[in-house]
Amino acid sequence: MILQDTIVALATPSGAGAIAVIRLSGPDAIHFADKQFKSVSGKLLAKQKTHTIHLGHIMDGNKTIDEVLVSVFKNPNSYTGEDVVEISCHGSKYIQQEIIQLFLRNGCRMATAGEFTLRAFLNGKLDLSQAEAVADLITSDNEASHQIAMQQMRGGFSSEIAKLREELLNFASLIELELDFAEEDVEFADRTKFKDLVERISFVLKRLIDSFAVGNVIKNGIPVAIVGEPNVGKSTLLNALLNEERAIVSEIAGTTRDTVEDEISIGGMGFRFIDTAGIRETQDVVESIGIKKTFEKIDQAQVVIYLFDSTQFKTLGPQFKVELEKIKNKYPQKPLIIIANKIDKLNEKDISNLKSQISNLELLSAKTGIGVEELKDKLLSFVNTGSLRNNDTIITNSRHYDSLLKALDEIQKVKHGLESGLSGDLLAIDIRQALYHFGEITGEITNDDLLGNIFANFCIGK
Repeated sequence: MILQDTIVALATPSGAGAIAVIRLSGPDAIHFADKQFKSVSGKLLAKQKTHTIHLGHIMDGNKTIDEVLVSVFKNPNSYTGEDVVEISCHGSKYIQQEIIQLFLRNGCRMATAGEFTLRAFLNGKLDLSQAEAVADLITSDNEASHQIAMQQMRGGFSSEIAKLREELLNFASLIELELDFAEEDVEFADRTKFKDLVERISFVLKRLIDSFAVGNVIKNGIPVAIVGEPNVGKSTLLNALLNEERAIVSEIAGTTRDTVEDEISIGGMGFRFIDTAGIRETQDVVESIGIKKTFEKIDQAQVVIYLFDSTQFKTLGPQFKVELEKIKNKYPQKPLIIIANKIDKLNEKDISNLKSQISNLELLSAKTGIGVEELKDKLLSFVNTGSLRNNDTIITNSRHYDSLLKALDEIQKVKHGLESGLSGDLLAIDIRQALYHFGEITGEITNDDLLGNIFANFCIGK
């Protein structure tokens, strides 16, 4: 794929602001900018050094559109590997559109989604996994997802895969060479060393595949369902966790009839809290639909918070424990946090009685904030952040995960072939397939459909 035209797009979010940045990239980017830009120094951008900034005006004939700063990045030392010009103008939507339309009329083409990063990939500035990390970095909304995206964008994952691929490729070359001397019955590839390499590759691939469970959680946030009977303080707890009035709170039972969701960062990890309708028998059609949705959200959640009103504990009777056991039995694999709410209304004797009857009970007052920070610590303890703290490579991309699984499957075939004394020509087939899947990750092996799917998810201007 060779792109010879010059593209333009708004690189900052759409809408009004203090400033906006309009980006051009392509062989004629500096030439087109020179036609519309009048520097206060009177010098042409084409004659200026790369990575310099210039003050002047964007002109449409004799009409001045705006006073701007223009940054010049000459190939190959730019983000895309092409000549790049970035125009910092005032953030009026009118000014933004006037400048973009001016360049479109004078030979530029509007950039498609992710086209600047696509060009960076095609020009060898980034490999495919690094390019995908750019999109993850833009959408990162907590410390953990930002850390993983930065590590991947710097090439941590790519270099690990590239090293394995290179070592495997060396052995593949030797085995292919053996096929040329099949009649002499010689072995160029040391089978013992090859077995060691295959074992090591299998170990690394399994570690990377296992990291996806943590990576997926970090990237998408951990869904936490807050469930319980009506009027026990679920919405108040959601508001306390978010530190804002997100959900409607009232004394009327059944106020929440649909799920209310919002996300916060706890210890650098994203948690998505889901306030659900109270679980009870009801004849109200709308409320019953909300209760049905509650159980759907519990299915989707990774952690369940079961909340009850501690002031009503004496009158709840055996039905309370029956409901609790029902949830435990229905979702045995999900971490369940049982919380007694409204403890600010209890005395020490009542609190001791509660603790003695329910194991692993958390005490909380959503209204006053007692126990909220302890609950956040408890939630954070469910996430294995060890690999994140150790700066290990963590997989967050489902495409990479799929390719790693396929590569591991082929490596296992190679391992089995070595153990059973398979001939070199048959081993070579499985090795080629493993190399193919490694290449899919970094983009050494790709196609237009794959690139289209990946970069379509980018924002325009990046």
